[in-house]
Amino acid sequence: MADPLSLLRQYNVNKKEIIERENQIIFGEFSWPKNVKTNYLTYGSGKEGTPKEYYTLECLLFLLKHVQLTHPVYVRQAAAENIPVVRRPDRKDLLAYLNGETATSAAIDKSAPLEIPTQVKRAAEDGLESGSSKKPRFEETHVQKVKEQLAARLDAPKEASVTVDNIKSLSEAMSVEKIAAIKAKRLAKKRTTIKENDDIGMGSDLRVILDMDVDDTKDIVSRERQWRTRATILQSSGKIFAKNIFAILQSIKAREEGRQKGPIVPTPMVTPRSTPMRPLPQPAVYNRYDQERFIRQKEETEGFKIDTMGTYHGMTLKSVTEGTNPAVRKPPTNPSATPTSGLLPTSAAKLTPQQAAQNKRPSRTPIIIIPSANTSLITMYNAKDILQDLKYISNEDKRAQGSKRENEVLLQRRKEGGLTVPYRVVDNPQKLTHADWERVVAVFVMGPAWQFKGWPFDGNPVEIFSKICAFHLKYDEMRLDTNVARWAVTVIELSRTKRHLDRAALMIFWEHLDKHMIKNKPHLRF
Repeated sequence: MADPLSLLRQYNVNKKEIIERENQIIFGEFSWPKNVKTNYLTYGSGKEGTPKEYYTLECLLFLLKHVQLTHPVYVRQAAAENIPVVRRPDRKDLLAYLNGETATSAAIDKSAPLEIPTQVKRAAEDGLESGSSKKPRFEETHVQKVKEQLAARLDAPKEASVTVDNIKSLSEAMSVEKIAAIKAKRLAKKRTTIKENDDIGMGSDLRVILDMDVDDTKDIVSRERQWRTRATILQSSGKIFAKNIFAILQSIKAREEGRQKGPIVPTPMVTPRSTPMRPLPQPAVYNRYDQERFIRQKEETEGFKIDTMGTYHGMTLKSVTEGTNPAVRKPPTNPSATPTSGLLPTSAAKLTPQQAAQNKRPSRTPIIIIPSANTSLITMYNAKDILQDLKYISNEDKRAQGSKRENEVLLQRRKEGGLTVPYRVVDNPQKLTHADWERVVAVFVMGPAWQFKGWPFDGNPVEIFSKICAFHLKYDEMRLDTNVARWAVTVIELSRTKRHLDRAALMIFWEHLDKHMIKNKPHLRF
């Protein structure tokens, strides 16, 4: 159903004429009284229990007629003609809607009751004025003439009815030249036009259409290329599967078997000896914590006679460019004392365990100590999940999953750029050596002071926490332990149910630990 506001917008956008006659405003075939209410709310109405008020059609039409005036002048003219005015806050939004700049407006009340329009009957003078656009009226003499012509056609003799006996073959009814001309005409029309019904003036002669379709189909089929299916694609005309493919597979199989077995080396005959044979040296296996075994391997010169122990100290530029003076060269080392393989020297093999430990390169992996009590929130069961994956899993859940308690855990902390840094986690500090205590960087505190019995610094927590970064892990609803509140300990609170908060809470541990290591343990790897 048409409403006055929409029709007013449509006529204003399309620049159509709006007729005002007496107390009616006419939009083509529809008309409304001037004081009819539209569904456009006035400013401030319909809010906080105030009654709804709507602008009238006469009010909106008056605004469109005097839109070029300033608002004070427009208000004075509307008051002089006793016409309601459009309030200033509604003016911009209303004009944007009526001019077609916006599709709708927030002030339009779609639930407002609308008055049904009345149909407008065209007056005689309107018909005379617009006579050029209306169809001409026929006189009675013209009507009578048309009736006589139709009656004459009805009285004309009818053509003979079509029966089966009357149907002739296409060759008898048309000549070959005519059929060819019809085909050419149909093909030419099909190339230039797209039409749902194939009507080229042949009537209902189905046989002609079928003959033409057969010719077109033959032309299309002659240009088709058969597509390969998953069965025909495997049928190769130039290759023999058993001869070509099997040969490739056999060569690949032989190559893999030879790689697995390796070359067969004949075992030399060994005569019995009175002294036991020296065991053959085993190939060295890389170990990041035992780099000393590979020092000599780096000095290998791959068969070239290069004196890696030589030096240019004390030599002139001429002696360096022309060659080394044999008198100045150092005597070659004893080949029996220099190991040719990657094994340690004979003197190093005779070192005691204490001497070997002293010669070993000190480790730079930081150590974190956690409580050994099962009542602690962090134990050897879930330390990797908490510190590495930053997600809390209770000890009961880890036991239910079948996890085993390790003596120590090696964490791999992920840092920016995809790098990982190892951290060693232990719960038995009594096994740590003096060198290990130099690498202890963090400890998780439970609260009782007996946790630090047997520790360095006489087990004094104040002294320990000045050297080692201390943390306390607890649930957010638990009361803080009295000793923990007095000590220099960083408290980390976790929720029992909100696991999505674990990462943010546990990142506090790494932030404090990094600051502590930068200040107190810069020589360690972190």
